[in-house]
Amino acid sequence: MTDPIRAFSDKLNHWGKQKTPFVFLIDYLNKKPLAWQLEDIDPAKIRFDLNGFHNSPTEANIKISPEFYLRKSPMDFGEYKIKFDHVVKNLKAGNSFLVNLSVPTPIQTNLSLLDIYQHSAVPYRFWMKDQVVCFSPEIFVRIKGNRISSFPMKGTIDASTPNAENVILSDPKEAAEHATIVDLIRNDISMVANKVWVERYRYIDQVHTNDKTLLQVSSEVAGILPDDFDGQYGDLIMKLLPAGSITGAPKPSTMKIIEEAEGYDRGYYTGVMGFFDGENFESAVMIRYIEDINGSFVFKSGGGITVLSNAEHEYQELIDKVYLPFSHAPHSVH
Repeated sequence: MTDPIRAFSDKLNHWGKQKTPFVFLIDYLNKKPLAWQLEDIDPAKIRFDLNGFHNSPTEANIKISPEFYLRKSPMDFGEYKIKFDHVVKNLKAGNSFLVNLSVPTPIQTNLSLLDIYQHSAVPYRFWMKDQVVCFSPEIFVRIKGNRISSFPMKGTIDASTPNAENVILSDPKEAAEHATIVDLIRNDISMVANKVWVERYRYIDQVHTNDKTLLQVSSEVAGILPDDFDGQYGDLIMKLLPAGSITGAPKPSTMKIIEEAEGYDRGYYTGVMGFFDGENFESAVMIRYIEDINGSFVFKSGGGITVLSNAEHEYQELIDKVYLPFSHAPHSVH
């Protein structure tokens, strides 16, 4: 029986070497990776727009956000606190330095998954009919020529907070969390690249949601691929998974803590989606993610936990990350 992971990796290696454009999707635990050549993708079932590489040319003409409502039903704080405390106990025991804890939040909206896909103003989005929609702001890795770059995001704050940029950049918990992830990503990139450096450290991006603006802290880590790389994208991506920004450090023990604390299936949430256009390779972390589970929508979101984390603040961040990224003034109905 063919190993599906090896078959997936070989497929990407072959297409990369042949310079055949493709699109791919990998779930968090790398159990159900998917890949398609462009001509095999039916836009009635799958649509994507990955930093301008897309299969739905009419999407760009949609400019006016629809009338909509978005109602969140987050888990009780007490239930979240049990998960949080389990993570902190492991952090204090030295089993991890940083754990990304996520939870599912049931939501109600009058929009379909396709509606949300069409109106989302983000660089990376993906829709699978009656299954998922993802609208991610986070690059995983980008390869142009022999240069590979990764852009870990870690640190979010409401832009309306007084002096928000200074608050988040001077917060010792946020600084420690970000430094840990940058170090992890630098180590990951060094597994596939000969020379690795931090190009930019802790810069601020704005993320616009349906009800507020968030500030997101990112860094850029870069490296140079070896001369014999030859389009081996399958092997490369497998060495880097899962993404460090949505697990923590060190990865193996942290993933065990995540499994114990979360108690649910992430599925494709926090996996990776991406494309190769025949010349350039680009991928994104599948955060900001809604799944259709038996006809009901569930928004999966998470945040990084360190020993300095505050449970109430982390709980609120999870709720703040449940949003729709509509750039034009949306018409909310209540």
